[in-house]
Amino acid sequence: MATYAHLAAKLLRDAATFFRNVGAQNQPLKEQMDDNASVYEQVADLVENDPTGILDLGDEGEAPKK
Repeated sequence: MATYAHLAAKLLRDAATFFRNVGAQNQPLKEQMDDNASVYEQVADLVENDPTGILDLGDEGEAPKK
């Protein structure tokens, strides 16, 4: 059975493939596109393996303290 997490992971992997294709066709952008693709693939892995996992952003993700 497909879940929203499966769909999200597929879309992320498709985006990674897109970035790799852009990089393959545009050498000056290749490194940046490959980096983007790697990030999207890592997030796809996270979504597939732990769809309700908590992302620890440290203080960045918290509301300001009074």
